[in-house]
Amino acid sequence: MNIKRIFGALLTILGICGLIYTAILFVNSAGEVKALIIYGILGLLFFIAGIGLVRTTKDES
Repeated sequence: MNIKRIFGALLTILGICGLIYTAILFVNSAGEVKALIIYGILGLLFFIAGIGLVRTTKDES
């Protein structure tokens, strides 16, 4: 397996975890808008970067 694909999958998983954590903070928030924005943007950035890396990496055997 290619290292770029593994790294892309890892970034995608980290992005999903960040977005889930943002959703949990949103449900339990007491005015913590700054943390919601930071975790949401980082989760979205990791998710998009991971998906893009997995899609653009060619499978070579």
